Amino acid sequence: MTPERANADELSTLSSKQLHDQAVDLAKDRNDIAFVWELLRAIPAAVAATGQFDRAEFDLLHGLSLLQELTHAGQGEVANALRPFYIDYLTQHSGS
Repeated sequence: MTPERANADELSTLSSKQLHDQAVDLAKDRNDIAFVWELLRAIPAAVAATGQFDRAEFDLLHGLSLLQELTHAGQGEVANALRPFYIDYLTQHSGS
């Protein structure tokens, strides 16, 4: 992605894995712990949205498991459920 601000329409053409990777990379570049924290908070709802209610409940009850989930938040149905989160972050913060 170019250094200019990301466009939601352009971002929506990317895979969920690409969105995850770009958003997490941008947060790392910006030292944006707030984004990482918000992502960790969003993962249980994304997991529940995929119908994995037992896993979502586990995530809510076990904060350390969320750190493990972070590494998998760019894959499969969970990544798809988090697409709006990644697009919002990238449109707000890339190129700034």
